[in-house]
Amino acid sequence: MEQIKVLLNESDIPRRWYNLAADLPTPLLPPLGPDGNPVSPDMLAPVFPMNLIEQEVSAERWIDIPEEILNILYRWRPAPLRRALYLEKFLGTPAKIYFKDESVSPPGSHKPNTAVAQAWYNKQFGIERLTTETGAGQWGSALAFACKLVGLECKVFMVRISFDQKPFRKMMMGVWGANCVASPSSETNAGRHVLEKMPDTPGSLGIAISEAIEQAVTDTSGKTRYSLGSVLNHVLLHQTIIGLEAKKQLEMVGIKKPDVVIGCAGGGSNFAGLSFPFVADKINGADIKIIPVEPTACPTMTRAPFVYDFGDTACTTPLLAMHSLGHSFVPPPIHAGGLRYHGMAPLVCQAIVEGLLEPRAYHQLQSYEAAITWAGTEGFIPAPETSQALAAVIDEAKKAKEEGKEKVILFNYSGHGLMDLTGYDAYLSGRLTDYELPDEEMQKYLKDLEQLPKAEMRKTGKW
Repeated sequence: MEQIKVLLNESDIPRRWYNLAADLPTPLLPPLGPDGNPVSPDMLAPVFPMNLIEQEVSAERWIDIPEEILNILYRWRPAPLRRALYLEKFLGTPAKIYFKDESVSPPGSHKPNTAVAQAWYNKQFGIERLTTETGAGQWGSALAFACKLVGLECKVFMVRISFDQKPFRKMMMGVWGANCVASPSSETNAGRHVLEKMPDTPGSLGIAISEAIEQAVTDTSGKTRYSLGSVLNHVLLHQTIIGLEAKKQLEMVGIKKPDVVIGCAGGGSNFAGLSFPFVADKINGADIKIIPVEPTACPTMTRAPFVYDFGDTACTTPLLAMHSLGHSFVPPPIHAGGLRYHGMAPLVCQAIVEGLLEPRAYHQLQSYEAAITWAGTEGFIPAPETSQALAAVIDEAKKAKEEGKEKVILFNYSGHGLMDLTGYDAYLSGRLTDYELPDEEMQKYLKDLEQLPKAEMRKTGKW
């Protein structure tokens, strides 16, 4: 029997995070303020604690993981690397398919890797309460979990359509002591403004971010900060423990490098967490195809322009250079709720501009079909977001079969779908349909960006 599970000991856990910003051939464009000038670190202080701001702007390649954070991560890390041997046999592919199993964390996804770190750093800074947004609920439940362990209050604004579709995520947050409300809500100026214009809106991550930031910055005690589950540099930094573990585990089974690395991407955190250590290898000459995958309903990487845009609907964040569908974009209510963000992590976007990544978009039905195939072979039920990555994995495995090549495919199994069974029920009963964002709809949202500073697409042309 071939080895299916590759396990590391606690002593093998990575003790430093990897920062891709140190190695990008063309540096990131700076965040800008409303006046078009670069944002200084101290301008972010009302939103984030300074110890996380230092990580956000750091150009250091390696950043030490505090022992106290490792002591919390040991609850589920190092996470297993598994080989999808049964899927390989079903597809008849010569490819070896490996997946990093991030579903083993207590909340069931990769999100606690940064939630624990962010909660700990905020606690060290003297913060008592965190606010955040969540789409599908994976991030909200992860931050609720982390705040409970560290000893912070947690307030979560959950995108309304997911609040309605995924009630068990809300219940998970309650078990860990968090207060979860549907967004847009009547608790903030940003929420009330949206409800006046669109009382029946399904909500969006941009709206929920606006509400969470507003509650953080209006706390006169100064004891509240905002926490983000994706997009920003320090969030992606914390997730690189995934890829660093995966590299060690592949070496244990005699694999020097994967040929293909795949992850779904909404804001970019789980994709970056797995892929960035391999992006560094590609920068240094390794031949690796690296694929971030998104839904056709929210084609941020595959169709949206590279622009300066706000991270939220109310335009309270700094302007970030990223691929964006426009900060007022309200996505259709597809079931991969964690992949409905209008923008993408600047580090991921700069890697796309540089040619290091090959983004791809899949329809909802093909993704669910891939998930059903996975559940029928490997047995696990994946999160709808993870099913987007699975669609690409199956395509790459079939391509290897057509070419007769023994490739190594590595992907991030970013979370389980046991809280997302209403989506599977909709798929199995034929109530889901494919949706591709019409160009005229996209152009409507992009009009908001016409008066904003332009983002220069800088690249070396090596890839």
